[in-house]
Amino acid sequence: MGWLGNIAAAGRIRLAHYGAALSAGTALAGPFLGGLTGGAAGKARLAAALATPEGQRQAFALQRALLPTALKPGQDIAAYANTGTAIVTRHADVIEVLENEADFAVVYEPRMRRLTDGENFFLGMQDGAAYTRDVTNMRAAVRRGDLAGMVVPLAARRAAEIVAAAPGRLDVPLELARRIPLHLLDRYFGTPGPSEAVMAEWTTVLFWYLFADLDGDPKIEAQAMTAAAGLRAWMDGAIAARKAAGSGGDDILGRCLALQAAGQPGMDDLGIRNNLIGLVIGFVPTIAKATTQALAQLLQRPAALATAQAAVRAGDDALLAACVFEAMRFDPGNPMIYRRAVRDTTVARGTLRALHIPEGTMVLAANLSAMFDPLAWAAPEEFRTDRPWAQYILWGWGMHTCFGEHINRAVIPQILKPLLARPGLRQVAPIEKGGTPFPIGYPVAWNAG
Repeated sequence: MGWLGNIAAAGRIRLAHYGAALSAGTALAGPFLGGLTGGAAGKARLAAALATPEGQRQAFALQRALLPTALKPGQDIAAYANTGTAIVTRHADVIEVLENEADFAVVYEPRMRRLTDGENFFLGMQDGAAYTRDVTNMRAAVRRGDLAGMVVPLAARRAAEIVAAAPGRLDVPLELARRIPLHLLDRYFGTPGPSEAVMAEWTTVLFWYLFADLDGDPKIEAQAMTAAAGLRAWMDGAIAARKAAGSGGDDILGRCLALQAAGQPGMDDLGIRNNLIGLVIGFVPTIAKATTQALAQLLQRPAALATAQAAVRAGDDALLAACVFEAMRFDPGNPMIYRRAVRDTTVARGTLRALHIPEGTMVLAANLSAMFDPLAWAAPEEFRTDRPWAQYILWGWGMHTCFGEHINRAVIPQILKPLLARPGLRQVAPIEKGGTPFPIGYPVAWNAG
């Protein structure tokens, strides 16, 4: 009976695929038909529907059931040289792409070299001696043990101060979510920049250029080049000033200089500057975006919000974090992670959905879709706080998982904690992105007094 049970279980799971696809098709039918028959206005409504996390989840549900991996020849992505685009939606296939560095390479190197004016950063490297050297160096400076003793207290204290000073209303991305990582750039990284405002502007446009500008927009590139020049000049000056002062200090920059003094390869001034540039680019926009979107998902779900608020009242940081991570699953900071095939290969080899991927194809691994795949996730449409952290694909996967994953995991719940403690917390208006990949406005309010 064992094999009969397996067949029945597989049938139930696949029915879940088709059930989710049917529900998604029903939800998208109106916008899709409007896009086909409604002219420019209809197409705009369809684009708007697909721009929301709900619309994206529905579209991915359809693709997972009907065409798990789709391949389109021709260069639709302008930012990097390529021969076509593939979108991978099943959990197993997304993991396969992100783990298989030999076939699917990161593509950031040419843009990273423009930002540093010469050298690559390890996020843009394939596995090799330079990658191992630079990652090892930065792990010696950015220590996991810093979280409890330094990073979390700094973040928690600053978030509490900001919320306490707010008059019953606050714009989350501008007044809270990005100010905490900027505070950590000052107190923990030792790289505050000329000001919080300037550092926010630099890191946001550089992140946009490096990770989100698949269209190759010349305006974004021009802004990024200006920001990169400013960041390089400031970072060079900060390194020189710290060395001239003769005191390293127990922050990331100080630890890098201590490694340099010890003769560590790859830690000359230029190496330190380039690694720090790479880290700060990914730090502020990532945390600000993920924090804002997680809160929005909680506020849309009264039961989930109540659980998170109860966790705050009980001092249960583990449950609070579980609520935040599950909220992020419904709207991750990046719904797709992209790679490029460095040789002809096959995704899902040995299955009925196997697909040949030609060399040069840009492969979009849809982590948002993967985290709703009923073949890998129990009751994926339910909001649950018992999911294991290791299953989430929030910060990438494999060798190029976000270097700051553990900081993000520790800090984001602490940013939201004092806000969730406020009675009557509510959304004033939806998230506004203003044509950018980032939340630029999300006002919330609570019952003051």
